[in-house]
Amino acid sequence: MEVSSDVGGTLHIEPNDNPRAGEPSQAWFALTRRGGKVIPLSQCNCQLAVYAEPYAAGEPPLLEPQLKPVAAERYQGIPGAEIVFPKPGLYELQLNGKPVSGARFKPFEFKFEVTVAGGGSTQNTRNLRDVNGDLVEGQSQQLPTWAIALPIVGFIGILVVVLRSMRGGSE
Repeated sequence: MEVSSDVGGTLHIEPNDNPRAGEPSQAWFALTRRGGKVIPLSQCNCQLAVYAEPYAAGEPPLLEPQLKPVAAERYQGIPGAEIVFPKPGLYELQLNGKPVSGARFKPFEFKFEVTVAGGGSTQNTRNLRDVNGDLVEGQSQQLPTWAIALPIVGFIGILVVVLRSMRGGSE
């Protein structure tokens, strides 16, 4: 959770706070005022910008997804956007917001760091941190195919040599 003046913000990305490159991810922001009152998108002039890390100050954002009101968990009408991260790596999501007339909260800016895994592949997914900084067990706890096949081929080779030597020794 990030806090900026009197607003708290939490980012979640579906699926499971582990976005994958090249695949659509639904990001949503639970915004609350001090005291826990939810700030819906209808009360916030919010903008989202996505930067690939590292980036230089003043550099234009890589993506500026359109925010739409979404319902997620116990939140109704909060800011959300579909994001397709182009490649694996580190990204920063910046959410800026100002109150629309009548809404009572101070302008805010949140910066969330997001690690994006490779799409479709299970490589490079070990020891990732989800968007809330929690260590996430990687998808790939499996051995690569060659690491399984190599000992099997070696065992068969030894078996063939042993069988040949047994046949050769008995004749």
